[in-house]
Amino acid sequence: MAEVTIALRLITEADLPALYEIYASTRAEEMALVPDWRDEDKAAFLTQQFIAQHQYYQEFYKNAEFQIIEYNNEPIGRLYIHWKYSAQEVRIVDIALLPGFRGKGIGTAIIEDTFKKAATLNKSVTIHVEFNNPALKLYEKLGFRKIGEFNSVYYLMEWKNDLSVKETR
Repeated sequence: MAEVTIALRLITEADLPALYEIYASTRAEEMALVPDWRDEDKAAFLTQQFIAQHQYYQEFYKNAEFQIIEYNNEPIGRLYIHWKYSAQEVRIVDIALLPGFRGKGIGTAIIEDTFKKAATLNKSVTIHVEFNNPALKLYEKLGFRKIGEFNSVYYLMEWKNDLSVKETR
């Protein structure tokens, strides 16, 4: 049996179609709420929203790592992470997986790896999550706590590492 590999790599311009597919998959439930829209109208709307979000992330999080999550060399998700967001925190700007790869522990493993790296930097990890995002339960299970709200749409959540409570000798 072939070995399964999950890998992260920096995005390139050639990844834009895959990134669009990943983005659109995160909006599928929302698009189902507008059955009167033609498929072409939904695609045009999602394309416009994807481009706007992509440009915003690139401009606002200039020093972030924009990565593709690959499963056996095929794009299945994205992880946008800013390791130097502030002196105290690492910011997960965005993490998303295609529907067929959700609920399989991939996102959990990536987030837990982020926690380990953040702990070595003695930083907390923060993420914004929409109030109605199903991933909210996963984030809480992993130890994120709500610390604020943003635009009455998102929670700001934080995971704190335990290095700050190390014994001193």
